[in-house]
Amino acid sequence: MPQEFELAIEQICEEKGISKEKVIEAIKAALASAYKKDYGKKGQNVRAEFDLKTGKSKIFDIKEVVEEVEKPPREITLEEAKKIKKDAKVGDVLETEVTPKEVHFGRIAAQTAKQVITQHIREAEREAIISTFKEKEGEVIAVVIQRIEKGTVFVNLGPASGILFTSEQIPHEPLRVGQRIKVYISEVKMGARGPEILVSRVHPKMVEKLFELEVPEIAAGTVKIKSVAREAGARTKIAVFTDQKDIDPIGSCIGQRGTRVQTVISEIAGEKIDIIMWDEDPVKFIANALSPAKVISVKLDEKKKHSLVEVAEDQLSLAIGKAGQNVRLAVKLTGWKIDVVPEKKEKPKKEKKPKEEAKKEEKVKEKLKEKVAKKEPKEKKVEEKKAKPKRKEKPKKKAKPEKKVRSKKTKSEKEAKTK
Repeated sequence: MPQEFELAIEQICEEKGISKEKVIEAIKAALASAYKKDYGKKGQNVRAEFDLKTGKSKIFDIKEVVEEVEKPPREITLEEAKKIKKDAKVGDVLETEVTPKEVHFGRIAAQTAKQVITQHIREAEREAIISTFKEKEGEVIAVVIQRIEKGTVFVNLGPASGILFTSEQIPHEPLRVGQRIKVYISEVKMGARGPEILVSRVHPKMVEKLFELEVPEIAAGTVKIKSVAREAGARTKIAVFTDQKDIDPIGSCIGQRGTRVQTVISEIAGEKIDIIMWDEDPVKFIANALSPAKVISVKLDEKKKHSLVEVAEDQLSLAIGKAGQNVRLAVKLTGWKIDVVPEKKEKPKKEKKPKEEAKKEEKVKEKLKEKVAKKEPKEKKVEEKKAKPKRKEKPKKKAKPEKKVRSKKTKSEKEAKTK
């Protein structure tokens, strides 16, 4: 019997992924609750012991030594305690064995023990899931989509399910049931219904972890990713750095014919990635962060952590980017506030002439003004005469000849003429 019992415990441990000690603790708690149902008193504090090899159990009654008893099932006076233990003191805890000679638990006690075991095993299973995935928090893992409910995607993580909310999905990315994707484990916590494992596909760290998987130099630590700025579904900027002169950090991230960076891009639904060189000098770092635009100058205000970047007029739209995307990502990447302005074209300065020459020029100008002022009235009169054109007389209209009105003759007049 003990061997069969031990095999059953081992099977539960393998299925649920919990330790043997947790299962034995559940059995002890079940024995104690079953004893209280059939043999114990209300409010009694009972502890059970179980030997896995022999299959035998013992029940102990636990009481605290006090001066005045307020809770009889849990407390005992000092006088009574000294009968059990001679050196007993107030505040000590006494355990006395109360195991019945013949244990016959009833149906209700057996049902209670079963519920206690299942509850303890379930709690142990939840703790095991949280402990295993808490270690994987901040890592990228491959998962399979189980189901999609109202935009929320549930993914299979083996012993548990991960939740991919709509806000953590790449915009306009088509997802279907059974699809295999990579996700970033952002948070692991205990919810009301059990462990909740929140995953993401828009976290900036996801791009960093994907590069670690694809680029051996980053995994080895020779190339370091200093900072990442991301707008999921649109563009990502990463700043890389290396101490070794023989290694090109940007080239190692791109790979031969862009194979490494293309693998990362395909994992994040075709999102564009800009790889730039990190620099200790903020001027150079800000200039690199605004690539592909070419920067003329960078002015820094270290107290306000503000920078004024000057670019050529034809590079202004490129530096700002579509809807300010390029400069926005540069701000996230560098941690500096950036204002982009066009280049100021300085006007050529006039050479200062000596004072004597300036005075001579002024006198010449005054004389010319006087001459012009004298000629102006004569010229105005001539211009007025020329300006007034002669009025053209309108041709008189010819009088139309009057039409002769023939009077109608009566028949009697006509007859008289003929006679």
